[in-house]
Amino acid sequence: MTTTLLRIATAGSVDDGKSTLVGRLLHDAKAILADSLDDIARTSAERGFGGADGTLDLALVTDGLRAEREQGITIDVAYRYFSTDKRSFILADCPGHVQYTRNTVTGASTADAAIVLVDARNGVLEQTRRHLGVLALLRVPRLVVAVNKMDLINWDEQAFAAIETEVISLATELGIQATTVIPVSALQGDNVVEPSLSATWYTGPTLLGLLEELEPKLGGGTARLDVQYVIRPQGALAPGLDPEVYRDYRGYAGTLVDGTLNVGDRVQVLSNGQPVASRVKAISTPAGSAQSAQAGEAIVLELETDLDIARGDTIVAGELPTAQREFQANICVLDPVKLTNGQRLLIKHGTKVSAAKLSTIEHVINVADYSQQPADSLELNDLGRITLRSQAGLAIEEYASSRTGGSFLLIDPTTGRTLAAGIIEEKHEAA
Repeated sequence: MTTTLLRIATAGSVDDGKSTLVGRLLHDAKAILADSLDDIARTSAERGFGGADGTLDLALVTDGLRAEREQGITIDVAYRYFSTDKRSFILADCPGHVQYTRNTVTGASTADAAIVLVDARNGVLEQTRRHLGVLALLRVPRLVVAVNKMDLINWDEQAFAAIETEVISLATELGIQATTVIPVSALQGDNVVEPSLSATWYTGPTLLGLLEELEPKLGGGTARLDVQYVIRPQGALAPGLDPEVYRDYRGYAGTLVDGTLNVGDRVQVLSNGQPVASRVKAISTPAGSAQSAQAGEAIVLELETDLDIARGDTIVAGELPTAQREFQANICVLDPVKLTNGQRLLIKHGTKVSAAKLSTIEHVINVADYSQQPADSLELNDLGRITLRSQAGLAIEEYASSRTGGSFLLIDPTTGRTLAAGIIEEKHEAA
């Protein structure tokens, strides 16, 4: 039985019914607490819902901010946690408006799967193409397209088939191979948790049924630990400890972000820009000593060799990525600023922070049609390609193989504000 955690992001054009779909999913999966249901019922009644059939405005499940409720739109990423008998979920409900592209990037950046809504009456719109483009850029492993409001077109099989063909063609063009299209009615609950009695021609899974069976893309690449903290003895010796062991102890704490690491494994460390080798002497976890660790676990490593390792250094099992100071990357601007050629920044890669320079803006990406246009600057919500030069060598990897090794943040060195998030699509020789 599947028990792993699945991270989901949802996206869709304005008024496609995305918040209602998420609300229906949580409601029918019995993942809403009773007091929350009471609050939703009261607010639904204030907005004209309810009556004899007790209809709820299920969009309120995720649209919790007052400004969102007043406008009837979603303006922020709303995170919800829920479980079924088969697995646990973290769901990021992303906004649909074009001016909130940065929120979609944030919500989808860690997703194992993405649900994109399409209104059955309108078909694929420009915003649909925009969201698919962002999801392709972020290499989200699995795409689920929910064709919503099928009840409003009388569950027309031919209309659904036309949308399905267009969506799969578009996803394939973008390099998204794992795509499933499901006809649903979020308002009535058809094919969300329970199969629809109105679409006898559809024999595929329900939305929840599919999500319960999807296998997340766990970190299966090279084991990598970006050192968060170096643990050294402090204070008086505790009773029963060997003074020699206590004095010489040095542990390297962090989260293993890919692969599997075992005691005895050969590792390489990028320290002060230079690779050095050692072997794993011991692994500690919150539960105690362990012989191995999996991706996602917080651990402390001890190495056989006494090395000069500090916060920000990278420990990798196997071959260490070549330290690079200059590279190209795609970024999304997250702050209301203008990024320009020659701008001085800080880059945060893993746990390492280094001074950096935005050498060149190569182009801005029009995610409505995926075209590339020349640009002298990038502003809020823009997606663009740039060349960066870091003062320190970074153990970068391609984002497709390691989300952590292939991603970074750009920070304002004066204010400390996060300006942009970036991903590395292809590496070049070290500069």
